[in-house]
Amino acid sequence: MPKPVTKAIFPVAGLGTRFLPATKSVPKEIMTLVDRPLIQYAIDEARAAGIEEFIFVTARGKSALEDYFDHSPELERALEEKGKDDLLAALRNTYMESGQIAYIRQHKAMGLGDAVRCGRRLIGDEPFAVILPDDVIAAEEPCLKQMVEAHAETGGSLVAAMEVPTEKTSAYGILDTDGAEGACVRVRGMVEKPKENPPSNLAVIGRYILSPAVMDHLDETQKGTGGEIQLTDAIAREIELGAPVHGFRFKGQRYDCGSKAGFLQATVAFGLDRPDLRDELREFLADIVAVQAAAQ
Repeated sequence: MPKPVTKAIFPVAGLGTRFLPATKSVPKEIMTLVDRPLIQYAIDEARAAGIEEFIFVTARGKSALEDYFDHSPELERALEEKGKDDLLAALRNTYMESGQIAYIRQHKAMGLGDAVRCGRRLIGDEPFAVILPDDVIAAEEPCLKQMVEAHAETGGSLVAAMEVPTEKTSAYGILDTDGAEGACVRVRGMVEKPKENPPSNLAVIGRYILSPAVMDHLDETQKGTGGEIQLTDAIAREIELGAPVHGFRFKGQRYDCGSKAGFLQATVAFGLDRPDLRDELREFLADIVAVQAAAQ
């Protein structure tokens, strides 16, 4: 039986250049989606999956991200005095206990594979999760929880996957599978951002459960696509050695909050899902559509 997955790596060292000038002073990961920063969605998903140790791979300029998880006694006391229990509960949900969280610096931007490799000393010989906060997944059962349950059956490595239009496969890591239907499919190979002839239209999304052997492969991996150390190359090495690697078709809607369009789409979708916001937001959106239709 596979060891339980209790550790997760959060690669958050990126510069967030697509959101400049906002990210000049605000780390992208604490930009707010409705009223929670992106990183909080990732943390909540990890907690729901049973993650107990949170490893953040950061870089210079990310101090605001680290401060976000600190306790705030003055604010807590003010909310208590005003009887704002709902806000107080939301505030306390952002706290991370001492020993639960670790920060590791990635000194050079050398790709996702290098960012994951930075956490190897804290991973040891245990399977671990990797969560990319840019990928926000709305699901009845959190995506990583779905994956942890599947991993208990499959062992090895498991990557979240979804079908994308063939013309967009060049933007993703693409799986070469055995063609089976169902949630879990055996992976025969992986290609990072294929320029032509993709092996399928099943794309890797920012959730992984990985064998500790992947860390060894990352040490041996040469720079690949984009001149970076690619995590997909290290996972592909697992496949070459005959270790089990599966793609997991999760149940849920993924939003690419690393892009402006995706961030806006997620904001609208999550706003419409909120009982306290949906009526006013729906009315506003209907008015916008009506005005644009009349103008045409």
